[in-house]
Amino acid sequence: MSIGNYLIAMIYQAPTLEVLDEEVLSMIRELWVELNRNLEARPTKWTGWLAKNTRARAIQGSNSIEGYNVSAEAALAAIDGERPEQTDETSWRHVVNYREAMDYVLTLANAPDFQYSSDLIRSLHFLIARAEDGRNPGRWRPGAIYVKNNLSGETVYEGPRASDVAALMSELCESLTAEDAIAPTRMIRAAMAHLNLVMIHPFSDGNGRMARCLQTLVLARGGIMNGTFSSIEEYLGRNTGAYYQVLADVGQGSWKPKNKALPWVRFCLTAHFRQATSVHRRLERVAQVYDAVEKMLHARRLPDRAGAPVVNAALNYVVRNEDYRREADVSMNLASRDLKQLADAGILVAIGEKRGRHYVAGPDLKALAAKHQDPSPVPDPYSLAKHR
Repeated sequence: MSIGNYLIAMIYQAPTLEVLDEEVLSMIRELWVELNRNLEARPTKWTGWLAKNTRARAIQGSNSIEGYNVSAEAALAAIDGERPEQTDETSWRHVVNYREAMDYVLTLANAPDFQYSSDLIRSLHFLIARAEDGRNPGRWRPGAIYVKNNLSGETVYEGPRASDVAALMSELCESLTAEDAIAPTRMIRAAMAHLNLVMIHPFSDGNGRMARCLQTLVLARGGIMNGTFSSIEEYLGRNTGAYYQVLADVGQGSWKPKNKALPWVRFCLTAHFRQATSVHRRLERVAQVYDAVEKMLHARRLPDRAGAPVVNAALNYVVRNEDYRREADVSMNLASRDLKQLADAGILVAIGEKRGRHYVAGPDLKALAAKHQDPSPVPDPYSLAKHR
């Protein structure tokens, strides 16, 4: 049965990939295999830091797209369930909600009885959007939806009719269930799940976050790479303009599921390659910095337990007493004593007074970190693929 210019229960279909796309897919898989091998060979303290940092960056990036901005330190604190001072209440609530949804996604990823369903999608949306009073968290939108350009006020996209949302979402879930065992195409299916959900725009608000959450869930379902490291949400947060532009180019203003989705898929493959490359570099850097920090602490007869907090400072994170206590697993008094020693030694620099006091890297620590930084830009995978 047709309605307007489209059929009920017809969603965007995955495009036929070209030789260059297949080559980029192969390059991403090679990166993931190598990253897995490196993660298994590294000490837990290094890989644990990387996993936590990567999760925080994904949460921070996905929420920043919607205008809910928190610092890198606050995103890390959200993972530990501790709210830093001077954090905007609205942004904090959204970040914590998104963290809880992602916790649920990563828990579900390898459940033997898992299946996609409209109820699952609505439940995840409720976790994400429950801070938005009056915006129907966990329920399909009751009416029409128009996406506007925040700068111009111009309507840039109109979703399908509300009466068709349930059927479209059912088809999306059925397609994901039918293809769930096909691991080699997981990146493509995850990209298409993201595209379909954001184009259906089934909710009154929170569609972008929900689409990104769903993409991460599909990626995590039995894939080559751990869901924490396969997510591209950090990349999307850093490239929001390009992200919106490719969605606009594919959507062309309204629900048109026969439009070609290849530009979107290529954007996602580029995101995967660049994100995986960045994580690779980050693992190498944190390993080198950890080793150098431990040597510095030993040479200056400072406690080994300061290693993780000092690494955080070396990598441009602010360190507070509560952060030190959590990372070093010590009391408040011992944390205060250690931080004073580190500041007296010039490794950290104290800023502020009393409850507002925090610590940043001192000159020696900054110089140490700078030695282990790769400033070169991550290349475009399609340019590399042409020369393979």
